[in-house]
Amino acid sequence: MIDVLTGSAAGPSDTADTSETNPLTSGPLEPVFHLRGATSSYVVGVTSYGHLEHVHWGASLGELTNPTDLDAIRQKWPEVTQGVAYQPGDAHYSLDYLPQDWSGLGKGDYRGPATEFRQPDGTFVSDFRYTGHEVAPGPVPMEHGLPTAHDGGRPCTTLLIDLADGPVRLALYYTVFPGCDTITRRTVLTHTSTTETSAPIVIRSIMSQQVDLPNRDFDLITFDGAWISEGHRHVRPVMPGTYVNASITGFSSANHNPGVLLATPGATEDSGEVYAFNLVYSGNHFTAVELSRREQVRVRSGINPTGFEWTLAPGESFETPEATLTWSDRGFGGASARLHEFVGRHVVRGEWAGRERPVLVNNWEATSFNIDHRTVVSMARVAARLGAELFVLDDGWFGSRSDDHRALGDWSVNPRKLPKGLSGLADDVRSLGLEFGLWVEPEMVNRDSDLYRAHPDWAIAIPGRTPSEGRQQLVLDLSREEVRDYLVEAIGAAIDGADAAYVKWDANRNLSDLFSAVHAPGEVAHRFILGLYEILARIFGPRPHILLESCASGGNRFDLGMLCFSPQIWTSDNTDPIERLDIQLGLSHLYPQSTMGAHVSASPSMQTLRSTPLSTRFNVAALGLLGYELDPRRLTPAERAEVKKQIAFYKEHRKLLQYGRLRRLVTEGERVVVAIVDGGGGAVVGDYQRGTHAARPPRELPLPPLELERRYRVEAREQTVDLADFGHLMEHVLPLPLRSDGLVMREIARRRQYPDGAEAYEGSGAALARLRLAPQFEGTGAHPGLRVMGDFGSRLYVVTPLN
Repeated sequence: MIDVLTGSAAGPSDTADTSETNPLTSGPLEPVFHLRGATSSYVVGVTSYGHLEHVHWGASLGELTNPTDLDAIRQKWPEVTQGVAYQPGDAHYSLDYLPQDWSGLGKGDYRGPATEFRQPDGTFVSDFRYTGHEVAPGPVPMEHGLPTAHDGGRPCTTLLIDLADGPVRLALYYTVFPGCDTITRRTVLTHTSTTETSAPIVIRSIMSQQVDLPNRDFDLITFDGAWISEGHRHVRPVMPGTYVNASITGFSSANHNPGVLLATPGATEDSGEVYAFNLVYSGNHFTAVELSRREQVRVRSGINPTGFEWTLAPGESFETPEATLTWSDRGFGGASARLHEFVGRHVVRGEWAGRERPVLVNNWEATSFNIDHRTVVSMARVAARLGAELFVLDDGWFGSRSDDHRALGDWSVNPRKLPKGLSGLADDVRSLGLEFGLWVEPEMVNRDSDLYRAHPDWAIAIPGRTPSEGRQQLVLDLSREEVRDYLVEAIGAAIDGADAAYVKWDANRNLSDLFSAVHAPGEVAHRFILGLYEILARIFGPRPHILLESCASGGNRFDLGMLCFSPQIWTSDNTDPIERLDIQLGLSHLYPQSTMGAHVSASPSMQTLRSTPLSTRFNVAALGLLGYELDPRRLTPAERAEVKKQIAFYKEHRKLLQYGRLRRLVTEGERVVVAIVDGGGGAVVGDYQRGTHAARPPRELPLPPLELERRYRVEAREQTVDLADFGHLMEHVLPLPLRSDGLVMREIARRRQYPDGAEAYEGSGAALARLRLAPQFEGTGAHPGLRVMGDFGSRLYVVTPLN
């Protein structure tokens, strides 16, 4: 809901009257805009000079009836400011003191500006002032190819504030999604001159949003990493100066996710105020957090200005990506709940929004490029017996593709590997009761490919310079219409030929050597992303039944922009479960588990060489969208029995695991406890152990809040331990003199495994709040209730209400 408050004050003026009830504010505000969420308020007003003063963002202010109701919470100033006075003769009013919702450049505000551009007169000074506003129901669609949040069938409202500086119009859009306490913002800059001879505007920087908050000794939380190490949570205090969270890779990047948080001191999972910022964008991003000498914290976010330059002729406009702003006073967990709800309701769309996702098997880590029809079908046959629902054919099926040096871009099937073609292979897979999925990497090209030989100019490169390569690949210029048309036709034909139910869309390098034969260099990075969005819309818009999972060497493009097209994203190429705990839980601050592809792979891990129990690999993958990234044919009979039970368990609890509320109960040190809770009081709780110690006392199991008088049952998921994990200890208990590493014991271990501690408890919510678990293995005293739980051990507990 958006309320517009007006009083008796005059509109914007160059000789503003600052006489009011409280002369230590900037002066009267007219009008005031009150953006109301379920529990929050966001208030911005127009000063007498026409600038946007940010008044409040936080807890709900209830009903406001008059702008003077805000005097108590407005920024107070000295009677004579020490900065540059905005207007001669008014020493009280300085833009360097004003908390703003949009700032210009060169008029006395010396913090980072919301935009920087060259005016038609050649100067860089900008001074945007209010000219009007509109309030409209629902989101207002973008006009230039960028995705936006949608209403999801729920009420939302948009405020448009118009500002102007000479021939330049600035339109600020605020859309309120009240149920999620979330506001989206975006900016449209227009060169309004009607004179054809007028000089162009050259944009160097333009943000999607800016907000100035009072300094509350915030912590800044970012989610950083690299390939196979995405989304790690980092915390630092906001200190004087500017901290920038950004990407210039061409993608939103694994280095620095575009989502950031500001938290008040001492904020926990359940308490404290958290402000969340993100972008609905998949390219170069920029968020600056600046603590000024006036004790204000300015947050600006938008397209990264590095290497960016956009020219507007008279009559032309530039539209920024959408920014998201979310507030919670219930700590990181409360912020995550609202962010997850916003993504699920208003970002993900189409037939797969809110729909349970299939359990898949992907062949990549099992076979790499070494595939053929017979191999794939034999893998799929075992996968079907284990309970999988979808088989995904990864890289290596097209052209002369036998390694990553060749054939990328040639999207026709390799007849030697697949003599029955994609259609014949897909039919054979479907005959086993599985759906068929296909991997593609359309944005890239190898030099050794028919596509590059035919169209070398389609690859991004600067004339006269040798372009850099990543993974032996060049990047196609998606800003070119003919390139987009080729990809839409070629990828569409491959998908249709296989009648694929699922597509994994990969991109395995960052951008470099930015140049285009058809666009200015400063526009190429942004136009590349616009081209990508167009291609995705043209391919998958007419094929809404296809489940699209985006990927960019794992989580190199895990962002809200991609989630507008693909309801799930391959979280990381790292499938080591201990590494995945940090990756998935880090990203869970911003994105729901229903967006995170998470697979069980072979042990030891391809990425870390760490050996982990099969049970833990599943227990971590169950926190996301379950898949198996291994050769099911190589599983022992005992492992097949275990995997079959895992898949059955996941299917039984799939809706809860994919769409329940995720709560991070313990995340520090060697132990991690995570709960996923449904609306009826049920939950699945994961207890994970990074390392173990001897003589560890029995542990309590933290549970999500339970109703004190209600009765519950808490039961551990049935799982087993590989007999080989006990090593020579087996020789002390065997009735026959057998070597633990001998042929007989190895064969027994292939077929039988040791049950890992059956646990079940019943009691009231009050009693179970201090649930003490069975002891862990301590070198002796094995019994059926013992939790083995060595290094990297874990358990899943199901909480079921009984009344």
